[in-house]
Amino acid sequence: MAIVKYENATYRTIGELPAVGSHAPDVSLVNTKLQNVTLANWTGMRKVLNIFVSIDTEVCAKSVITFDRLGEGVEDVTMLMISYDLPFAHARFKAEHGLHNVIGLSAIRHAGFGENYGVQIVDGPLAGMFARAVVVLDENDSVVHREHIDDIATEPDYKAAMRALGLGGGDED
Repeated sequence: MAIVKYENATYRTIGELPAVGSHAPDVSLVNTKLQNVTLANWTGMRKVLNIFVSIDTEVCAKSVITFDRLGEGVEDVTMLMISYDLPFAHARFKAEHGLHNVIGLSAIRHAGFGENYGVQIVDGPLAGMFARAVVVLDENDSVVHREHIDDIATEPDYKAAMRALGLGGGDED
């Protein structure tokens, strides 16, 4: 169990993020074309899983835009943006912001992602949604980096995620 902060209160999540060095739990999510996808859809690719509450919150939106920019020109990395938002919301956001390097994925159809990745909030006003986290996988789906962000209003450590891929860290603080 992890603890997350939201509006000066703390709430619990189910489980823990997968450990560095472990094989990532498979996912079953829905893309913006309403297709079911798993990690096998990106076999052989390194992956950044940016997990968040909602595309329609300021910090979550900023993280998606930042990961899109960081994915520019990086051919062997897939940037997966994961929330409970509807696939239509992910598609709308991507179009509105002219994003090209991120893939929006929704957990609406498949229970289990939040528990398997230790990010499902179990109490408080965000119960059922995902806590903010970043999990980076190598081309064999082994976890090479994980970050549980304890305050919903805080951005992830972009530099650490990119360093885990051997790509430097961008210029975010």
